[in-house]
Amino acid sequence: MTRLKKTLMIGWLCIQSMAAQAAIDPALLKSLAGDDPDIRIEAVNKIAALANDDATRILNALNTDALYARPNGDVLIIDDNKPVNPAFNPATDQSGPTPDDAEGISVNNRLRGVVEGALSGLKLFSPDIKRRQTAATDLLKNADPAQIPLINKALQKETDPDIQATLHQVIATANLHSPDAGLRKAAITTLATSTNASIKPALQRLLEKNPDGSFIEPDEAIRIEVVRTLAALDRQIATTDFIGKVFYGVSLGSVLLLAALGLAITFGLMGIINMAHGEMLMIGAYTTYMCQMLFRKFLPGALDAYLLVALPAAFIVTAAVGIAIERAVLRWLYGRPLETLLCTWGISLMLMQTVRTIFGAQNVEVANPSWMSGGVTVLGSLVLSYNRIVIIFFALFVVFAVWLILNKTRLGLFVRAVMQNRRMAACVGVATDKIDMMTFGLGCGIAGLGGVALSQLGNVGPDLGQSYIVDSFMVVVLGGVGQLAGTVIAALGLGEVNKFLEPVAGAVLAKIAILVFIIVFIQKRPQGLFALKGRSVE
Repeated sequence: MTRLKKTLMIGWLCIQSMAAQAAIDPALLKSLAGDDPDIRIEAVNKIAALANDDATRILNALNTDALYARPNGDVLIIDDNKPVNPAFNPATDQSGPTPDDAEGISVNNRLRGVVEGALSGLKLFSPDIKRRQTAATDLLKNADPAQIPLINKALQKETDPDIQATLHQVIATANLHSPDAGLRKAAITTLATSTNASIKPALQRLLEKNPDGSFIEPDEAIRIEVVRTLAALDRQIATTDFIGKVFYGVSLGSVLLLAALGLAITFGLMGIINMAHGEMLMIGAYTTYMCQMLFRKFLPGALDAYLLVALPAAFIVTAAVGIAIERAVLRWLYGRPLETLLCTWGISLMLMQTVRTIFGAQNVEVANPSWMSGGVTVLGSLVLSYNRIVIIFFALFVVFAVWLILNKTRLGLFVRAVMQNRRMAACVGVATDKIDMMTFGLGCGIAGLGGVALSQLGNVGPDLGQSYIVDSFMVVVLGGVGQLAGTVIAALGLGEVNKFLEPVAGAVLAKIAILVFIIVFIQKRPQGLFALKGRSVE
C-alpha cells in the first residue's frame, strides 16, 4: 500500500511538472504589456524560442489584437467567439470570464513585424515539410539575430537536408548584423555558395554608406569579402538561370513536338493542310478529363492510375475522329489544298462548338497524379517539376514509337511508298485509300497523345488547340516537310529560342521574332532543315 502511494505521488508530481513546463513565465508575459519597445521585442523573441503551442497561441493573439493585460499584471488571451470562459491565462493554463479591467495590448508596426517574423519562424516546427521549406525561405528575406536561438532549435530537429541548408543560410544572413566582426565575415563566406537571389539586398546594404559618409560595414576586409561573395552569388544565379531556361526550353519544345508530330504526318507526308489539328489536341485533353472523372466516380482508390488509361483512350478517340473526317470529307479533296484548308477550318469550328455544348465554355481542371506532383530541387533553388520531366521523356518515347512505325513495320513501308509514289504503289497492290485513312488516323491519334500531355500543364478548354496550331505548322515547315528528325530539332530549337528571348523581348515580341526568322529562313531554304529524299511522279 505504501509503495502504491509512492507511485501515485510520483505520477502526480510528474503531471504537475509537465503542467508547470507548459505554462509561460508570468514575468515574460508582463513584459509584453510594458512601455519599453525593446523589452517587448525581446520578450516576443524569448516566447518564440520556446517553440511550443503556447508560444504560437500567444503570438497569434498579439498579432490579432486578442491579447489583454490587467492592472495586476495578468496577461490574458480573450476569444470573443467563446460564449463561456473566453479569457485564457497562459501563465496558469486556466480559463474564466472576461475581467472588466482587462485592456487590449497595443501593437505598433515595429512590434507587429517582429511578431510576424516570429510566427514565420515557428512554422519551422510544422510536420508538413513544404510548410517548413516555405518558412525557411521566407526567413531568408528578413533574418534577425534575435531569431537565431529559435532557428538553432529548429535546425536540431530538422531531418530534411535541403531545409537544413536553407536554415544555415538564414543563420548566416542573421549574423550579417552581428557586432562580432569574425561572425560577420564567416557569415559572408557561407553565403558565397548560395543561389538564392533574396539574400543579395542584405549583402549590398553592407556596402552602402551612412548619412555621415561612413560605410555601414566599417571593416574594409569584410567589405572586400562582400564584393567577392556578391560576384560568386551572381555567377551561381546566372548558372541556375541558364540551366532553368534550358530545362523549360526543352519542356516547351517537347510540348511543341507532341503538338507537331501528328501534323508532320498529315501535312508532311500526306500534304493535307489540316486546320482542325489543334482540335485533335483538344479532344485528347478532354478524353483525359473524362477518364479522370470516371476514375473519381468508380475507382477513387486508383485515381493516380487514370493517366495510364487516358493515353490509349485519347489515341483511340482522336484516331477514330480523324478517320471519320478523312472518310467523310478529306478523301474527296486530295490534291486541292485550298479547299482542304477551308474545309478543315470549318470542321475545327464545329468541333469547338460541340465541345462547348457538351462540357460548357469554361475551362475544366485536370489534376496531376500524385506521382507527377511536386518537383526536384537542384542547385539550391531551381525546381524541376515532375510533370514537365515526365512530358519530356514521354515526347521522346512517342518520337521513337513513330519512328518504329514508319521505318520498321509493314504499315510504315506502305505509308512511305504511297507518299513517295502513289501510282506505283497502287500498281503493286497497295490499297492507297486504306493507307490514306490509317495515316490520317495515326497523325490525329498522336495529336491526341499531345493533348494528354497538355492537360497536365494547365486547364483544358475548347480553345486549347488554337494556341498550338500556328506553332505546329512552323515546326513542321522549319524542320522540313515529311522529316521526323527535322520536326524534333525544330521543336526543341524553337522551344529554347522562345525561352531565351522571352525575358529580353517579352512573350509577344519573342513570337514575332521567331515568325520573322522562319519566314526569312524558308525564303533561303524552302525545303526546311532537312529535304525529303525520294521521287514522285506527281
